[in-house]
Amino acid sequence: MTDAAALPGQPRGAVAGPATARAVNVLAPNPSAMTLDGTNTWLVAEPGSELAVVIDPGPLDEGHLRAVVATAEAAGRRIGLTLLTHGHADHAEGAARFAELTGTTVRALDPALRLGDEGLGAGDVVTIGGLELRVVPTPGHTSDSLSFHLPADRAVLTGDTVLGRGTTMVAHPDGRLGEYLDSLRRLHSLTTDDGVSTVLPGHGPVLDDAQGALEFYLAHRSARLDQVRAAVEAGVTEPGEVVALVYAAVDRSLWPAAELSVRAQLEYLLGG
Repeated sequence: MTDAAALPGQPRGAVAGPATARAVNVLAPNPSAMTLDGTNTWLVAEPGSELAVVIDPGPLDEGHLRAVVATAEAAGRRIGLTLLTHGHADHAEGAARFAELTGTTVRALDPALRLGDEGLGAGDVVTIGGLELRVVPTPGHTSDSLSFHLPADRAVLTGDTVLGRGTTMVAHPDGRLGEYLDSLRRLHSLTTDDGVSTVLPGHGPVLDDAQGALEFYLAHRSARLDQVRAAVEAGVTEPGEVVALVYAAVDRSLWPAAELSVRAQLEYLLGG
């Protein structure tokens, strides 16, 4: 058995439940190769406050959405706001129904995902019930990807930009590798400049070494890019063939997602 402390980011053993003084994960029942244990729906509130924020209600699963509401109520709280890290269905499909259940607005970067007049953008600070969340633009996985800095817990909620286990894909053509690398560097700067030590990801366990996780992600992306560059120099430029060459050791069920990342890498290298 591998010691979690030896793994990138120092992942915790448990996925669901309390993660920090302010954040609790209500795990959605949608595990898969792409979603790992399922989607992490984050319930975040200031200690002692009657109001909570939910980040990523998850899929359109009535049982899960009601479980999120019940978790808040069991803590003596009501949900006052819903936020989205990005628009992929496993994070956002349930948002409209969740808004009905809770009477909340839904704030997101993409206007098509919003319910209410307010969106989200770089530099925004969301405050509710004494809680403060700072919006960090992290495009790359998707063009609308956001992270949320929770300074009081020295934590950042990353959606799919950083996962609790493994690495994420760049969802070409909407996602772009150059933007993704910039986003990883932006998150890394939170660990060096703002004291962020914990990653609360959209899938998988909490990471207790945020800086180590970001450094691993950056190194991994650099290594993959070098492999794709070598393939191109050898004349292999068709995305499926690059996947078979570069991702040969990866489970074939993940090859379609790998191909999206490869297309983003090829675009980055070839300037397309």
